[in-house]
Amino acid sequence: MIRYGLLAAMVLVLLYIPDVRAQFTIDIESGLAFPGYNVVRIPNEGGTLFSFQKDFETSSPVIPWRIRVGHAFNERNHIFALFAPLSIPYTGTAPRDIDFQSSTFRQGTNLTGWYTFNSYRLTYRRDIAHSNDWLLGIGFTAKIRDARIRLADDRGLDDRKDDLGFVPLLHLYAAYDFGAGKLLYFEGDGLAGGPGRAFDLFLGTRIALSDRIAVKAGYRLLEGGADVEEVYNFTLVQFAVGGVFLRF
Repeated sequence: MIRYGLLAAMVLVLLYIPDVRAQFTIDIESGLAFPGYNVVRIPNEGGTLFSFQKDFETSSPVIPWRIRVGHAFNERNHIFALFAPLSIPYTGTAPRDIDFQSSTFRQGTNLTGWYTFNSYRLTYRRDIAHSNDWLLGIGFTAKIRDARIRLADDRGLDDRKDDLGFVPLLHLYAAYDFGAGKLLYFEGDGLAGGPGRAFDLFLGTRIALSDRIAVKAGYRLLEGGADVEEVYNFTLVQFAVGGVFLRF
């Protein structure tokens, strides 16, 4: 229910921008994820530190997807609403007793783990420098993280930690136009400081097939985590992605 409510709120924000119906863009992306380090200790005080990457194996290929709806107005201003779900399943044998949340998973038991990190974002960007070839924009992103880390064993023990929260991020966009509808661009949200950090960075290319349709391909990096009283978790996921960009 929370997920659908957030999506509805983001759509309403876009609909109330003047003339938005005539200036929609839709950016659809998918590809293949390559999970990197994923270290967990829950709770941070008293829990057992373990690594999804070292102590477990991903149990199936991870095929992520995301969709972003955007609107440009007054020439240099942009607003985007993004939904980016991500879920990574793991399997393995507990290498030692693992104290997780209120449960203890005994050494040698077969475990299944899930790392879920769904992201909902509203971004405002303003283009601050624009030449024939280069475009530079900066802005800010309001992000809602809907995260869950879960462990279950083959004896029926099952526990999880849910985390729903707000994260403010800085936004940066830079693009070089080669002409003939070919674009090389970087786009990212990120912020570091205090007990945690969050980065979502993309570098790739977009090639126009027509005035309304373009294809994209590139590399995406997702990295971040927190070291707070309830949770210690830092994660890296890399992506090879492609997609389609539609303009209305």
